[in-house]
Amino acid sequence: MKKVCPQGLPKLPGVYLFKNAQDEIIYIGKAKNLSNRVRSYFTNYKTDWKITSLIDEHETIAHVVTATEHDALVLEASLIGQYQPKYNSLLKEGQPFVYIVYADGPMPTLSIVRNKKAKGTYFGPFIHKVSARKAIKFLMDTFQLFICNKKIANGCLYFHIGKCAGSCRADFDTSAYTLRAQLALNALKNDRKAFVQGIKDDIAQCNKELKFERARNMLQYLESIDAIFDTLNRHLSYATYASAVARALTPRTYGPTIDSPEELAQELQQLIGTHYPIRTIDCFDISHFQSKSMVGSSIRFVDGKPDKKQFRRFLIKTLSKQNDYAALQEIVKRRYKNKSDIPDLVLIDGGIGQLNAAHASMPDAPMASLAKREERVHTLSNPEGVVLDRHSLAGQTLIALRDYTHHFAITYHRFKQKQF
Repeated sequence: MKKVCPQGLPKLPGVYLFKNAQDEIIYIGKAKNLSNRVRSYFTNYKTDWKITSLIDEHETIAHVVTATEHDALVLEASLIGQYQPKYNSLLKEGQPFVYIVYADGPMPTLSIVRNKKAKGTYFGPFIHKVSARKAIKFLMDTFQLFICNKKIANGCLYFHIGKCAGSCRADFDTSAYTLRAQLALNALKNDRKAFVQGIKDDIAQCNKELKFERARNMLQYLESIDAIFDTLNRHLSYATYASAVARALTPRTYGPTIDSPEELAQELQQLIGTHYPIRTIDCFDISHFQSKSMVGSSIRFVDGKPDKKQFRRFLIKTLSKQNDYAALQEIVKRRYKNKSDIPDLVLIDGGIGQLNAAHASMPDAPMASLAKREERVHTLSNPEGVVLDRHSLAGQTLIALRDYTHHFAITYHRFKQKQF
């Protein structure tokens, strides 16, 4: 079948992703103008063997719009390093980008590295060292984190001009340095809440201990919070595309062709046992690796089709250890702060345990769960569950929705892991 250039791509900077029939990414590129760049592949079809093979093998093209061409460059490098597409060669070998690493310890430090070998919290990637250097310099200057190797009673020259942390002095305040390093880490994480709370706690403690000068210095950080976060975010703009990347990497086609939404809604009503036809369904899933980087996702289907405006992804905020039940409770409650947005059915990826946990956080929402092993649907009125008919519209739709949600969560989780 002849492949044609997709219509409607924006004339904006961004990243484009060629995918094959199995929804595998086979090529990733960047563009100053997405529409023109993608069209050029089809214009040059048969003129270059790589382009010919790429066009013949591809099935769909996804894209992510970025704010600038530079952002597209950074995002392209990150995604190529993560997914290693078969048709990319320039950025597949070696390590073309760098990271900022925060190394914890008695004296936490910030540095630039090319590989994630040492222990620490990583930020990036940066395709150019200059972005990482600007971010580090800004943090080192703002929070006075430079450590010198001198020992001078009154402090070195850099200490007196406000650059050195003062490790050269005999009365060096390690606790104050550690606090400032933690503030820098919170700024890198874009965690304003932790940043503000850390300052307020230290000010309160300083006032108790009559350390008024230190309290005054901490207050300056609080008063400059907008400038600090705005400046740093200009250097760390890659984080703003996490959701868009997750959407672009999610397969476009899932589930059966729905010729009769009414028939599907009635099948779902009969299967779940509601008093009304089911047309809108939200599905929830949790993803993590060894209890790290826990994230969740919520996908909505309307009449058997994805409603991407209602897709949601969540960083788990209240847990430091793996607890899928508690994580589900958190994201379900956060998703339905607006009770008017509750769908006809909330589907949980899991068994009766996951269903009970989610229902406890939102008892007014109609719920069911779908266990993978037997494709068994559990409801509160039928905890034993019923095995889906994979050939029915309802069965195919629920399985497709569950798989879509799982893929969306996994994609977001992988993207977040690459950042830190």
